[in-house]
Amino acid sequence: MEQAIFGGGCFWCTEAVFQNLKGVLNVVSGYMGGHKANPSYEDICTGQTGHAEIIKIDYDPEQISFEELLLVFFKTHDPTTLNRQGNDMGNQYRSVVFYVNQEQKAAAAKIIDQLEKDLVFDNPIVTEITPVSEFYEAEGYHQNYYNDNAHKPYCLHVIQPKLHKFVREFRDKLK
Repeated sequence: MEQAIFGGGCFWCTEAVFQNLKGVLNVVSGYMGGHKANPSYEDICTGQTGHAEIIKIDYDPEQISFEELLLVFFKTHDPTTLNRQGNDMGNQYRSVVFYVNQEQKAAAAKIIDQLEKDLVFDNPIVTEITPVSEFYEAEGYHQNYYNDNAHKPYCLHVIQPKLHKFVREFRDKLK
């Protein structure tokens, strides 16, 4: 088992996407990349902690590669907007790959270069590639959020369209 750590806006959205991938064993929402120890969601929402909302993914590299995870990550959020995903604004919603080793760092840089060379996005990618730091697990009500709250307006209007796009694009990688 290996780990991948991504921040791509609201962790409710990214968690819902990655939970559906073959080879992904576990997804935990949390916070990383800031200066405040043991932050709460309320702390994160101030935008003053430096932390990003992230997901920590445990995956089986024999079933799905880190590069495949990166492609899903880049194609299921907008990596060209600084500190913003849709209506969610602030540095806690930044696009970031937290790498756990030099191979992941190189893979992230290579994928970004290829996406830019292929002109996949209209604007330059602003995703940070940053070394892993202290992980703080988000409060329990943030875990498995979409699956437990699919009927709520945010899930219906923000997460569900993202999941539909994901399913169309990555049907062959679904559990």
